[in-house]
Amino acid sequence: MINNAIARRYAKALVQLGSENDLIERFSQELKEFNGLLSGNAELRALFANPAFTADQKKQIMRELIGRLNCSELVANFLLLLVDKNRVSCLSQIVETYGKLADEQSGVIRPVITTAFTLDDAQISAITLALEQKTGKKVVPQVKVDQSLIGGVLTQIGDIAYDSSVKTQLVRINDILQKG
Repeated sequence: MINNAIARRYAKALVQLGSENDLIERFSQELKEFNGLLSGNAELRALFANPAFTADQKKQIMRELIGRLNCSELVANFLLLLVDKNRVSCLSQIVETYGKLADEQSGVIRPVITTAFTLDDAQISAITLALEQKTGKKVVPQVKVDQSLIGGVLTQIGDIAYDSSVKTQLVRINDILQKG
């Protein structure tokens, strides 16, 4: 709970900076790249969590990593601030929260579209267009295949699900028949 509040605070500040400088997407890519490096290296994570290393030593290592990844100045300063505040361990939550806040700021939704069969590009475009018209936002779909649906489409946008799958319809018919 506390880490979520911390992550939200840091992510919100970075989204505001990105918005002011029209760099939201660039920040997102840089954060994801750095987070991928950190999450893929247990020794590096342990180093930033180890109190035996001084803040200056950690900052020097962070500067070297930032230099290798060629991060923008604002993201570099942000990552160094995380070292100063001993919040590097919160980076994955910050990156996740940043993505959500950046999407809100940019008017983007990322629905998960699940179907029983693989959709072609025209079908995905039609669903995307319908969702854009319904929501008034830019839609970046993530398409999954789940053969247990039998047919139809299940679209999940955040907490809202639009379920027109054959599987769900059969369950409803079964409930109606059992209840009489």
